[in-house]
Amino acid sequence: MIRVGVVGATGYTGEELLRLLLQHPQAAVTSVSASAKMEHPMALAELYPRFGGRLKLFCTSLNINEVAAASDLVFLALPHGTAMEVAPDFLRLGKKVIDLSGDFRLKDAALYERWYGFTHAAPELLRESVYGLTEYFRPQLQTASLVANPGCYPTSILLAILPLYRKGWITDGGVIADAKSGITGAGRKAERPLLFAEANENLRAYKLNAHQHLPEMTEICSLIAGRPVTMTFVPHVVPLNRGMLSTLYVTLRPTRSSAEVAQVFEDAYGRERFVRVRANGTLPEIRDVVETNYCDIGYRYDEASGQLILVSVIDNLTKGAAGQAIQNMNVMYGLDETLGLV
Repeated sequence: MIRVGVVGATGYTGEELLRLLLQHPQAAVTSVSASAKMEHPMALAELYPRFGGRLKLFCTSLNINEVAAASDLVFLALPHGTAMEVAPDFLRLGKKVIDLSGDFRLKDAALYERWYGFTHAAPELLRESVYGLTEYFRPQLQTASLVANPGCYPTSILLAILPLYRKGWITDGGVIADAKSGITGAGRKAERPLLFAEANENLRAYKLNAHQHLPEMTEICSLIAGRPVTMTFVPHVVPLNRGMLSTLYVTLRPTRSSAEVAQVFEDAYGRERFVRVRANGTLPEIRDVVETNYCDIGYRYDEASGQLILVSVIDNLTKGAAGQAIQNMNVMYGLDETLGLV
């Protein structure tokens, strides 16, 4: 059994990690700690009654030495800017780390000041970290000690668009990504835009081309394309608890046949367990993937104009966070990737 510590268990992603780990046949949750200081330890069943009788642990304030002593691998479900402070300690103690924040996703430390508003505390680890988009970095994950789990927006967008960048079919600046996320994508916190009366029966765009996930996406697209690329990214919040739908607009130059487009996605995902591609004109919906680790991709391609519209749906807490993190854990330990997820 893999002994697993969950740091940041009081957030939505931490809760989702626990839900999935409790059904994993080869992982045991041995340590649970909060993202903020707790006055008193709290029984996990008191914090999350649905786990009652299933996990007799207490959620405590983070004590790095205690978590390390109880764990082989540590999931960090912490706010941006916090994981970089504790990850180096866990690595020095010989533990594998999967970070679900943005602290180790970018390779250029200078980008953190612009996009996240802080100076990186462990820039030496940025080159060491492996980007955890499983379907594209599986060989590197097999030997990784530090995994930077992708953001939810990048997961839905990159899985849809990377097969085309890999083929060289997209011109620079040729992608417009319009993405819509459920409320849990913003985390469990009390902020005015997240209040029920503000979010219910409402739809809003935010951080147009200024979201911290944008450099993450362009960095990976540039890596796969073999050249610098840019992207237009407009995120939205919709009144759903969980789920994400990304619509991507692309014009292929030169134009391709529908059969060629279908073959590109078959080549990319025909053998993947968690990416399901629909036939041309058949589009997925959020309800198809809620509480699963699947990314469903549909598209509509017009041969005459070369216009390709992609629709990608995921559960932002599962494939967009905790589920993908467990998929990466399975790869790191040489296990079947579906364990705990199907």
